Amino acid sequence: MSEEYRAKVFKSGNSVALRLPKALGIKEGTEMRVREEAGRFVVEPAEAAPRKIDVSAFAGKIPGFKPFTPEEREFEERVLDWEGAGLKRG
Repeated sequence: MSEEYRAKVFKSGNSVALRLPKALGIKEGTEMRVREEAGRFVVEPAEAAPRKIDVSAFAGKIPGFKPFTPEEREFEERVLDWEGAGLKRG
């Protein structure tokens, strides 16, 4: 059987809050999910949101890679032959 802890509910602004004992090992800032099941409350850690990868620093990791200057990003205008390619314009 697991250990049992007691916690008090207190007023926090216009809400009530539940102070959980440190002995539970829950880290500050952990997002918790609370739901009611058959008149009882179940409190458990919420699933972490999917992490996003920051690719902004990858360019500096590629050997010999040099980002384009604004002048190098400009392209020459060219006429495309859509009909010759079998495509028709809308």
